[in-house]
Amino acid sequence: MELEYELNDKRKPSMSPENAIYEISHFYPMEDWQVFCFCFFFLKPGSEHFQLLLWAVTEIRLKYFDTVPVAAAMCVLKTGFLFVASEFGNHYLYQIAHLGDDDEEPEFSSAMPLEEGDTFFFQPRPLKNLVLVDELDSLSPILFCQIADLANEDTPQLYVACGRGPRSSLRVLRHGLEVSEMAVSELPGNPNAVWTVRRHIEDEFDAYIIVSFVNATLVLSIGETVEEVTDSGFLGTTPTLSCSLLGDDALVQVYPDGIRHIRADKRVNEWKTPGKKTIVKCAVNQRQVVIALTGGELVYFEMDPSGQLNEYTERKEMSADVVCMSLANVPPGEQRSRFLAVGLVDNTVRIISLDPSDCLQPLSMQALPAQPESLCIVEMGGTEKQDELGERGSIGFLYLNIGLQNGVLLRTVLDPVTGDLSDTRTRYLGSRPVKLFRVRMQGQEAVLAMSSRSWLSYSYQSRFHLTPLSYETLEFASGFASEQCPEGIVAISTNTLRILALEKLGAVFNQVAFPLQYTPRKFVIHPESNNLIIIETDHNAYTEATKAQRKQQMAEEMVEAAGEDERELAAEMAAAFLNENLPESIFGAPKAGNGQWASVIRVMNPIQGNTLDLVQLEQNEAAFSVAVCRFSNTGDDWYVLVGVAKDLILNPRSVAGGFVYTYKLVNNGEKLEFLHKTPVEEVPAAIAPFQGRVLIGVGKLLRVYDLGKKKLLRKCENKHIANYISGIQTIGHRVIVSDVQESFIWVRYKRNENQLIIFADDTYPRWVTTASLLDYDTVAGADKFGNICVVRLPPNTNDEVDEDPTGNKALWDRGLLNGASQKAEVIMNYHVGETVLSLQKTTLIPGGSESLVYTTLSGGIGILVPFTSHEDHDFFQHVEMHLRSEHPPLCGRDHLSFRSYYFPVKNVIDGDLCEQFNSMEPNKQKNVSEELDRTPPEVSKKLEDIRTRYAF
Repeated sequence: MELEYELNDKRKPSMSPENAIYEISHFYPMEDWQVFCFCFFFLKPGSEHFQLLLWAVTEIRLKYFDTVPVAAAMCVLKTGFLFVASEFGNHYLYQIAHLGDDDEEPEFSSAMPLEEGDTFFFQPRPLKNLVLVDELDSLSPILFCQIADLANEDTPQLYVACGRGPRSSLRVLRHGLEVSEMAVSELPGNPNAVWTVRRHIEDEFDAYIIVSFVNATLVLSIGETVEEVTDSGFLGTTPTLSCSLLGDDALVQVYPDGIRHIRADKRVNEWKTPGKKTIVKCAVNQRQVVIALTGGELVYFEMDPSGQLNEYTERKEMSADVVCMSLANVPPGEQRSRFLAVGLVDNTVRIISLDPSDCLQPLSMQALPAQPESLCIVEMGGTEKQDELGERGSIGFLYLNIGLQNGVLLRTVLDPVTGDLSDTRTRYLGSRPVKLFRVRMQGQEAVLAMSSRSWLSYSYQSRFHLTPLSYETLEFASGFASEQCPEGIVAISTNTLRILALEKLGAVFNQVAFPLQYTPRKFVIHPESNNLIIIETDHNAYTEATKAQRKQQMAEEMVEAAGEDERELAAEMAAAFLNENLPESIFGAPKAGNGQWASVIRVMNPIQGNTLDLVQLEQNEAAFSVAVCRFSNTGDDWYVLVGVAKDLILNPRSVAGGFVYTYKLVNNGEKLEFLHKTPVEEVPAAIAPFQGRVLIGVGKLLRVYDLGKKKLLRKCENKHIANYISGIQTIGHRVIVSDVQESFIWVRYKRNENQLIIFADDTYPRWVTTASLLDYDTVAGADKFGNICVVRLPPNTNDEVDEDPTGNKALWDRGLLNGASQKAEVIMNYHVGETVLSLQKTTLIPGGSESLVYTTLSGGIGILVPFTSHEDHDFFQHVEMHLRSEHPPLCGRDHLSFRSYYFPVKNVIDGDLCEQFNSMEPNKQKNVSEELDRTPPEVSKKLEDIRTRYAF
């Protein structure tokens, strides 16, 4: 059956009709159809009419193909790949190796008759028809996160509990690019430099690796293996200062006593230094060589059309000693690079012209805060263009990168016409002087900067990135291209030569994942050993003991159900069933039913990721809270308290009670020694150490407990929390309680009277999921609807309040709206749009300022940073205002109404929106900048500065 719909002119596709997809609001009435129908809309080429095909389904046939994780969506590509977007956890790309139509798997049909209660069964197995090709990291869902430098790396790591069920993991995120080590080989000594060169300009891959030592040069040939050669033409008895491919097929070697020009036919031309002078620094590219002699004298060489290297007649005397130099690569279709950058010992960088009309004349100068260590001119951020001759090349901006001896990197724009330097960006990289090396990443030039850490400055998806490498300290590097590694890096570290590859460009973090058994709920860090104590809890799950018991029971039932003549076969099948051990992380765990819980308590080393101790809780005990604390009456011993619910049913809600398990940490925080368990009436959902005792939220009761010999001893309680305590924060004598529905309640503990007294609360209802203290009066919180707020007590708040058990107080002094007499003020509201499950005030970079880091259920990590000046606040407020109008969201939704979805947005500026300034069209950037009385580079610099001050 075909139905035709005529398209109005306004709905004609702008793309080719074959690729167009339309949503039609009219459907053929199908009340009389009693079968499933497949409906396809398609548009014939050249036609303006839709055709709707309906097929009636009479039978469905199914066959087991392969097992993949539970997916939110799947997509089969024309090239024979299957992409699986997992519901939780990493996403996968498979290649379809077989279609599964020729195997012996049984086929099931909807036409097969079945008795009531019967169903079809199949046997799961490892992948047979699919081949795993790639894996895309996904943090979703993040259930808890803590930020700390447990590995003593100076930069803190993010410890993230994520995943669901058997596919859960603890992931350690480090800021930096993941480095793949392709090869490591030892050298006969400690080298001081390394380069790679090609034999011919048309060659795709490098031919030689040149390694320079204090008194020698080693030449290695790149082939099937890397081996030493002696017939390359390079002088091996002297250290090398630089080397490069010159022209189409010649090589140049610069060493302290001269320049060696090696032609393709192995003829060698040598230029020797005059008198007792030596070459101290040099810069080379495909057609030019510039050397600096002792005393600051510059000598310039350029290659003529015949391939000869000619010295320019005049020499340039610099005003101070030269400490570094750089030449840009020769642009496509040109004879030379126009600019030479020279760093002098007087803390300046000079740009010198190499144009024949004004050769070796100074063009511009930049004063530096410290002595330069290295320079590198690169062309970055360009787009590919084709010139008149069909030559392809990228046209971008010229940047002069300056590495200083105090560990700072400067990036300055170099004007391609005048040679002027402008728009300087600054970044601190490390404690050592910064060395710079030009490499290639994704077909474009990039800069590798080496200090106490190695960093890569590159352009990716129209944005500049400066990201550290998650690798040990390197000393010298060069780009490397071979068949196995087309865009690699060859580097030296002490006496080793390393070939490295960087694959996940654009990533902010690299991650290491350690598998867990159940869904992780929370974890705490033991302060002395830095070990993690993790609680994992799954609903609808069996414990290991119950699984083994159920398996045994099923095997026995299989044997009992068989007839006399089939007993032997049934016994074999039962034995095979008992021995079968399919990994749950791939095939899933057996479902136990509603109200069935399984939990473990795990002690883990966060560096190696090995489990030091594992405590299995009983079936139907669900761990919800954990704390590590000391008690004032037990000395220096550390204790772990775990809040557990017994027989919890979620809907309709019922619980048989709960327990607080108390463990003592022994063996330097590596083992848990069980002490006792304390029964409580409700779910203990929050535990926090407090003045040598412990605060526990038992349902809606807030209690103070102390350690006893047989159980925890209740010291005092408060019964006036509204619904259910979801979190507890403490500071001094104050306790800030998060209620599951009624926001925050401030409680004062009076030690002399042994009372917990409510003295303030919030005026708004909030379904609080997590909270973090910012200072004595201020708390940040998030709710389950995706809002983040900061709430503060007014300056005149008095926490010296008394309870009124007799009811004698004046009616107006008893509190507002049945709450506390004092109310908190809302400082900020902001709608993130994803449920936030962790908040932490922390410093993300060494020497940086504090920020508020949040993680979301969807796997997002974000930060809120405080403004330190009114000027910055006004500037970003205006940027946000202009971008709301000039750069509206793709889907057309109003930005202000989205960020105010539950509460009007207050005192927060959307940094993600502001950063979209860099991706706007140049004319729009110019319009917005003019409204702000600035230039586009100044706005970009301001955006970059606030990001690098707090984060990466």
